[in-house]
Amino acid sequence: MSLPRIAIVIGSTREGRFADKPAQWIKKIAEERNDASYEIVDLRDFPLPFFEEATSPAHAAPKNETARRWAAHINEFDGYIFVAAEYNHSMTGVLKNALDYAYKEFNRKPATFIAYGGVGGARAVEQLRQIAVELQLAPIRHAVHIGMIEFVGMLRDGKSFDDFPYLADSAKAMLSELAWWTDALKNAREAA
Repeated sequence: MSLPRIAIVIGSTREGRFADKPAQWIKKIAEERNDASYEIVDLRDFPLPFFEEATSPAHAAPKNETARRWAAHINEFDGYIFVAAEYNHSMTGVLKNALDYAYKEFNRKPATFIAYGGVGGARAVEQLRQIAVELQLAPIRHAVHIGMIEFVGMLRDGKSFDDFPYLADSAKAMLSELAWWTDALKNAREAA
């Protein structure tokens, strides 16, 4: 049996983004495990237009070629870690737009979050959890929240994730839960 595949989706495309740091950090921690394979999926590689399809991807495949490529790629994974910046008490527009361009590709797969910003990106994660449920993703309880002290410390003060070891503790708990749910749901999908 092949290892489950988990996408680490970078949910920001702006220049100078912070998102690369937590994406690389979680990939390094994840690769110390042997229960899944991990791949960074960068939304910069999928320059999607604003969603303008005639119908939801729940009912018909998007007509846009980049959207079809995005959906096909995201379908290759058994679980997801969304790296989410908090903008104006919510997620980035580019991440919401990308989520809108897929549906069945996400069904019955687990998702978790690494968020940063005000209150550790918790407001963005709460909204992402609601969207995940509508996409028939299974959001797990555990996530990593990078608060303003840690975020600013890494962004401006030369600190690294090593200066905040409790974030690694959260990441390990999150990865363990994600691995369990990924395996359980993958087995259930294959048996159905």
